[in-house]
Amino acid sequence: MEKDKLEDLFKTLQDRFDTEEPALGHQERFLAKLNQSNGTVSTAKTKFNWWKPLSIAASLALMVALVYPRLDLNKSIEEQVAEISPEVANTQFYFASLIEQQVKELEAEETPETRKIISDTMDQLKKLEQDYKMLENELLNGGNSKLILSAMITNFQTRIDLLNDVLNQIETIKNLKNYDDANYTI
Repeated sequence: MEKDKLEDLFKTLQDRFDTEEPALGHQERFLAKLNQSNGTVSTAKTKFNWWKPLSIAASLALMVALVYPRLDLNKSIEEQVAEISPEVANTQFYFASLIEQQVKELEAEETPETRKIISDTMDQLKKLEQDYKMLENELLNGGNSKLILSAMITNFQTRIDLLNDVLNQIETIKNLKNYDDANYTI
C-alpha cells in the first residue's frame, strides 16, 4: 500500500522535477557559505600554492652555487706539492723562471746552423719535464719525500746545465763561423 502512494506521488510530480545542473563553482560557494555559518573546515579542493616549494628549491640552488666554487675538490698537482713542501713551490718557481729565460735565449739564437741542436735540446727538455711530473706524482702518492725532493731539484739542475751547455755550443758555432768568414778574402 505504501508503495502505491510513492508511485502516485512520483506520477503527479513527474514534470515538475528540477533536472538542471547547478552553475560552475556551486559546490565551492555552498561550502564556503556553510563554513562561514558553522565555522567548519571545507572539504573542497583548494589550489596548490607552488611558490613556496619553488622558493625553497631556488634558495637551495643559490646556496649550492655560492658554496661549490669554494670547495676545491680538484687541486692541481703543483698546489698539492706546495701543501706538502712549501719550499718546493718556491724552488720550482725560481728554477722554472730561470729555465724559461734560458729557453728564450736559446730560441733567439736559432739559425740554420743551430736549428738541429736547438730542436734536440727542446726534445730533451720535454723528456726532463715529463720525468719531473712523474716525480711530483710519486711525491703525492707518499714516496720517500727527501729522496724525491732531491731528485726534483736534480732534474731542474740538469735542465739548466743542458741549456747552459747548448748555449755555449751555439756560441762556439757562431765564433767558428765568424772565424771562417774572416779567413776568406775576395
